Amino acid sequence: MMSSLYEIDVSDIEGKRYSLNEYRGRVLLIVNTASECGFTPQYAGLQALHQKYHEKGLVVLGFPCDQFGHQEPGPEVEIKHFCEKNYGVTFPMHEKVYVNGDQAHPLFEFLKVKAPGLMGSKAIKWNFTKFLVDAEGQVKKRYASTTTPNDIESDIQALLN
Repeated sequence: MMSSLYEIDVSDIEGKRYSLNEYRGRVLLIVNTASECGFTPQYAGLQALHQKYHEKGLVVLGFPCDQFGHQEPGPEVEIKHFCEKNYGVTFPMHEKVYVNGDQAHPLFEFLKVKAPGLMGSKAIKWNFTKFLVDAEGQVKKRYASTTTPNDIESDIQALLN
């Protein structure tokens, strides 16, 4: 496993690979997303956080995932269009990833080890699980799908100050 978040490469929704090192010094909110989920309206709250705190150093990163209830069936071009059209998403969206199992993306393997869930569980339980990372790349907290972006705002503010 990687020793630092900043050693991990990801691919944006257009398929361009880049290093998370680009976000060194920024606070990150990393979310596994889905377009056909009961929690999909959280895109609005994620976008609101991104707009409100981007200038202060927050970056929201969305990672579509089709591992839960087949709720992200479409290709990236459809996902991008859906997010922009329905929620005005301007934060970085990425290629679809696996978050659990043998094919899990290294980013989510890293996040799950650094911030286990309830009772030490590593597995991500559903779409819209969120991970808050400080400006030094330390994973500070994991939030369940039911935790709204609004509920995380005070934790984000604390890391930005």
